[in-house]
Amino acid sequence: MSGDGRLPQPPADLRLPRTDRRLAGVLPDVARAFGVTDVPDVGAGLALDGVERVCVLLVDGLGDAALRARTGHAPTLRRLVADSEPVDAGYPTTTAASLASFGTGLGPGRTGMLGYAVRDPRTSLDAPGLVNLVSWTAQRVVGGGPGPGPAAEPPDPRAWQPHPTVFERLVAAGHEVTSIGPTRFAGSGLTTAGLRGATYRGAESLDARVDATLAALRRPGVAYLYWGELDKVGHHEGWSSPAWAEELGELDHALTRLLRRLPRGTAVVVTADHGMVDVTGRTDVAAVPALARDVALVAGEPRACHVHLEAGADGDAAAARWRDVLGEDAWVLQRGEALGLGLFGDVEDARLPMIGDLVVAARGTHAVVDSRTQSAASIALVGMHGSLTPAELEVPAILAIA
Repeated sequence: MSGDGRLPQPPADLRLPRTDRRLAGVLPDVARAFGVTDVPDVGAGLALDGVERVCVLLVDGLGDAALRARTGHAPTLRRLVADSEPVDAGYPTTTAASLASFGTGLGPGRTGMLGYAVRDPRTSLDAPGLVNLVSWTAQRVVGGGPGPGPAAEPPDPRAWQPHPTVFERLVAAGHEVTSIGPTRFAGSGLTTAGLRGATYRGAESLDARVDATLAALRRPGVAYLYWGELDKVGHHEGWSSPAWAEELGELDHALTRLLRRLPRGTAVVVTADHGMVDVTGRTDVAAVPALARDVALVAGEPRACHVHLEAGADGDAAAARWRDVLGEDAWVLQRGEALGLGLFGDVEDARLPMIGDLVVAARGTHAVVDSRTQSAASIALVGMHGSLTPAELEVPAILAIA
């Protein structure tokens, strides 16, 4: 905070997530349309009254701005997005955090899904550990890098995220809910933590997932269809690449077939977990002594870091060093400032150890990496996300009626 107690405000190229029209409100809007009202009081502005069938298509990595810029080969999406208004993902704008908020209607401060990889609260700062919330694995860290010996036991996903999902609430009220995605995700840690409750149908290709969705919605109910290939292409080639546009065209073709073959009156919602920026610059914490000083662990991801300081370290001094080194490449907050701004929503006490002493949101097209815990391949990715630029924060909330 400033000397007069005021909270810092985001720089011009970043903004805080809105409190209305949230990705976390998509499934609560669906539930309320089915008469299920014991869901979190958050919405996405979707008008779904009177529907008996809903398909929610979540496209990993499909930012609203990127979609609007790249619809030359996606005529159906071009038509639909023109009449839509985006919703905001929460912070950090990353898959684990967003899917859990989407699935529960709650913010990361309550779900504990606070980044790609977060500090393991079962460990001390003297011997910290990381939990990867996408692969649902645990890793020891020694001297800032991977520790020796076997991997640590990952946490129980139901204990990590104990709040009921919207799918569980719908099923408890007697409604059919089907989740369609890769077979390997059935019963995974991330699925269990954030999206449990639905009947899972494994299908690999996009066409196979469309077929599974059509079969599920022969009867009234909700179908959730996940597609992650666009995100993969974006990470490796960038959202501005020809390959990304080609993948978007494939998605558009599948969506067109879905809309044509669903029972008349079915509502189709197209949304995403986050957007993406193509990174052009990187700062490696391990290579900059002023950044590495007093740091026990860098968690999170390159566009949204949780920096955990060693016990007894001066937080004010560390924040000043990080601000001085990174300058206009990042917005550096201390934990109290991030909490005061509501960056993670309401935060339960048990989640506080997972939030960094410093919370670092990358600006522009920069990334803050740590080669001690991040692989060379992950550091070299072109497309990244996690921060608070509109390109990362705003995702589609397209509503179409078949």
